[in-house]
Amino acid sequence: MTDIHDTRPHMPLGLAQRGYTGVIQHLSAKDAGSALSDIELESRLIELGFVEGARVEVLHEGLVGRDPIAVRVDSITIAVRRREAMAIIVA
Repeated sequence: MTDIHDTRPHMPLGLAQRGYTGVIQHLSAKDAGSALSDIELESRLIELGFVEGARVEVLHEGLVGRDPIAVRVDSITIAVRRREAMAIIVA
C-alpha cells in the first residue's frame, strides 16, 4: 500500500496555507531564517512535537502577514512563526 504523502512534493510547512494537511518528512533548519541556531531551532521543534511521521494540519493564520500559524501536530495544537516553520519539511 502506497501512502499518498509519498508522492506529494516536499515543501516547508512555512509555505502552507490554512487547511493544508500533510506528514512531516524531516527537519532542515538551514536557511530557515530563524534567530536561533540551526541546532537550537531543530531541538525546540522536536520538543514541541514536530517529529518525522507526525501528521500536521494548518488550522489558522495570523492576521498580520499570515503569521504566526496554528498547527495541529497529531493531537496537539501549537502556534509557530512561519520563518521557523520553514525548517519543517512536509509532504
